Amino acid sequence: MTGEPEAIAALAVQPAVAEALNKWHAMIAAGDLGALPALLHPQVVFRSPMAFKPYAGAPLVALILSTVTKVFEDFAYHRELVGRDGLDVVLEFSAKVGERELKGIDMIRFDEQGAIVEFEVMIRPMSGLQALGDEMARRLAPLLPGKTA
Repeated sequence: MTGEPEAIAALAVQPAVAEALNKWHAMIAAGDLGALPALLHPQVVFRSPMAFKPYAGAPLVALILSTVTKVFEDFAYHRELVGRDGLDVVLEFSAKVGERELKGIDMIRFDEQGAIVEFEVMIRPMSGLQALGDEMARRLAPLLPGKTA
């Protein structure tokens, strides 16, 4: 250690990731995730804050993400953090589920072509997470027998 601070390079997403993120934000703003399947890698993996086992495959992940956007009220992104390789992005958000307020992060990994390959969500506090889990289970139960998001 020399005592000199190490230079920190400005981190930026790769161009294909920037394009995909712009599409993601536009869909969220419009409240319509109809174009989401085009952003998902066919073998995308979704990690829910409510489930131990990840969900895999573009059709299932599109269904989960489309459903959660209908459950959330007053949803807003606040910060965007980028990983060193420009393929990882963390989006901080807030939302409400009924009377419960929550904060969370979407940790998204893209491939070099801008397709989402991993999508992991973390939410706090526990009361907000539980409200979300209950509502997601209610809405998805008819579509996913034996599973909850």
